[in-house]
Amino acid sequence: MEKEFALLFWKKFPTVHISRLFILVSAPEDSPYEQPNPDPAADPREKPMGFFDHLEEMRWTLIKCAATFLIFACLIGIFLKEFNGLLLWPLNSVTADYPDLKLELGTTTIMEGFNVVIQMCLMGGLILSMPFFLFFIGQFVAPALTEKELKGVLPMCVSATILFIIGASFAFFFLMPSTVRVSLELNQFFGYATRWTPGAYYSLLTWFVLGVGASFEFPLIIVLLVWLGLMTTAFLKKYRRHAIVIIFIIAAVVTPTPDPFVQTMFALPLYVLFEIAIFASSRVEKRKNGFRLGKS
Repeated sequence: MEKEFALLFWKKFPTVHISRLFILVSAPEDSPYEQPNPDPAADPREKPMGFFDHLEEMRWTLIKCAATFLIFACLIGIFLKEFNGLLLWPLNSVTADYPDLKLELGTTTIMEGFNVVIQMCLMGGLILSMPFFLFFIGQFVAPALTEKELKGVLPMCVSATILFIIGASFAFFFLMPSTVRVSLELNQFFGYATRWTPGAYYSLLTWFVLGVGASFEFPLIIVLLVWLGLMTTAFLKKYRRHAIVIIFIIAAVVTPTPDPFVQTMFALPLYVLFEIAIFASSRVEKRKNGFRLGKS
């Protein structure tokens, strides 16, 4: 009788929670439907959730990410002039060394000013909200991870945020001013008039900040591959010379100027990070080997 009622109820209300209906149908006929008691020995972080509960959690995670992005984008829009002055620091710090140079950014199209505002709000909001994205995604994924996995994931997320900030700061405070300086020197050498547009300047700055910030994440990828057993430190040490060539190729791709000085400035910290990745990978391998010996 209860099973027939459950099937009729499912036809009448098809959006009912699937797990509740399954328990009702599979329950013995001589016992009423009751919510099962939770296991007291279970992980306190875990709670019974159905498919739609997970969808609801994911929906709120996306909403929090979108709200954080909108908050930062709106703040940049409110303080647009101050934010623009901050972004112009690499250019102004270099032009201060050239008192005879008259350089003013100028638009060449009607919509360029609007495009710059949109670019600053969107890209600035995205960069500033990235650490919060990682935090919200970690909150969503954490209940599915064991305590051991959490101990590994949390340092990885913190390290990813720190490495991205270091890379973005390195691009903003060192690479971008160096690129501007080299470009001005070449213009003066050839006797060219310096006429730059704000769209070109902000596009170059965005490419530098995002590209260098993302490039500084590669040590984590190496450590992750070693932790998964897909790569060894012996392999990394054996092909160290090849890695140097790859690092300079990455530097040539990320830095849009063909200037070897700027490329070398970018390649050197990447190589230092590569050596740090080898050291961290060796620590990971020793811990894995020690754990296997302990189990055996």
